[in-house]
Parts: sequence; C-alpha cells; structure tokens
Amino acid sequence: MLQINNVTKKLDLFTLLDVNFSLPKGYIGGVFGPNGSGKTTLMNLILGLYSADKGEILIDGKNICEEEKACKDVIGAVLNEELYTGNISLLKNADMLGKYYSSYDRELFKEYCERFALDINRSCKKLSKGEKLKYQFAVALSHKPKLLLLDEPTANFDPEFREEFLKIITEFVADGEHSVLLATHILEDLQQVGDYFLFLNDGKITLAMERSELEDAFRIVEGENYKIKLLRKDRLVHAELGNTMGKALVKHTAYAEYDREVNVRIPTLEEIMYFTVKGKVLSSPEGQLR
Repeated sequence: MLQINNVTKKLDLFTLLDVNFSLPKGYIGGVFGPNGSGKTTLMNLILGLYSADKGEILIDGKNICEEEKACKDVIGAVLNEELYTGNISLLKNADMLGKYYSSYDRELFKEYCERFALDINRSCKKLSKGEKLKYQFAVALSHKPKLLLLDEPTANFDPEFREEFLKIITEFVADGEHSVLLATHILEDLQQVGDYFLFLNDGKITLAMERSELEDAFRIVEGENYKIKLLRKDRLVHAELGNTMGKALVKHTAYAEYDREVNVRIPTLEEIMYFTVKGKVLSSPEGQLR
C-alpha cells in the first residue's frame, strides 16, 4: 500500500534522512519518536504537501509526484490543522471537500457523524478540538480511502472515543485491502493496535520492525544495581541505576544469558523510546517493514 524509498527532506535546521520502509495492505503501521523527530514531516511528504529532495513515495503502486491526483484520491487524512472553511455547517463543509474525491459518499459521512455524536448542521467553528478531529475522521472515511494517514489524532479524544477510534481503524484494515499509518505520542494506542512500528529519532530511522520482531528484539531487565552492571555491554542499550535497584533495556538473544535474580520482561514502546533516546547506541537498520 505504501512504499518509501530513500526519501530525504531538508527543512531549515531539520533533515529527514534516507527513510526507507513499506507498509503492506491490511496492516496498521505506527510511527513514534520524540517531539521534533520527523513524524509530521514524514506525513506531509506522503500527502504530497512537501516534495522530497531525494527518493520516491509510492501509494498503491503510484508515485505521489507523478500521479498526485490518483494518489490523493485514495488517502484519507486526519491532521492537527483545522479542516473547515468559514462559518458553515459540518455537512456543507464536507460536501465542499467531498467534490475533490471520486468516491465521496454523503450518506456515509452522515452515518459517521451520527456514530461520533456530531450534529451535521452545527457550525464548524463551534466545535471543540476533539470534535474537529472527529469531524476530520468522518470526512476521511466518507470518501472510502485505501490508506488512512493519522497524525496525532488521539491526543484530544476522550478515553471513550479513543477506544471507538481504535476499533474503527482495526475494522478498516480487516478486509486485507486497506492500511493505516498512525503517528502518535500516545504509545499505548500503538501498542494496542499496531502491526508494524517505525521509530524516528532526529530525522532518522532508529528501528523499523513488525510486532513479533520487536517483541523478540528487546528486554527490560530489572534488579539490584550490581546485577545491572554485570549485563553484557554489547547487548546494553541504556541502563539507569537507583539507590539500590536499577533498570536496563537490552538487545535480547536468549533468556539463558540473564541472571536468575533479575526480572526480565518485554518492554513497552514507551520504554523502548525512552531508553533508546537516552542510550543513543542503536544503529539504524535498513528500515524495510516486511
């Protein structure tokens, strides 16, 4: 569904450098990383809002630079920017946007608004931040896209709708013909629904792995400080010691390598990001999501 080959984009003091990854049909890809790591820049490149300085982006087999209209026709996007025009109703605004898409379905938009508890006759300007994002989500789904690009949408959703949102994107990919790329700093969401994970840091890919690979690749080790200090240095990503107890992220090979007196478990995405940024020792892989 999405193929990014050797893409580089320089923006003033920031550079997104040599990004390579692919997202198959039927899967949810999660993009995460610290603030300023390049998540939104990557989304803007995929949407064609930025032009890459180098490399190519293919959406459903088509090059975004060569077939921009066809590519954008199959993308549904939810961004942080407000997506409405003037003091008009949600329905009128959706109709204005919908004319740019070949498969816009007015009735489908109304169905999603009902599902999201949005009044289609309400003025766009009177929506809360969370409601504006729900509205964008309804618009994105109403033209039956093949690829959903979601840039930090859940931050302004209440907990109940966050669950509904995750349920919808899981349903969206269930037929094996649609895909989702979700960038968010709420890593619990990615942990819950993600099939593939792309970790960006300072404009570069730190890791790109499918869920099973990621779960096999790292472990959190917790124990007394002297036990943490005994961990193999060539496996250590980063360690933090307390008064008596410490914690470390390590590259995992086999449980037989660990001392019996330490606690070993699979890390969360938040722990992977935190310890990796602190450690700054992971080399960048090819970035191909298989």
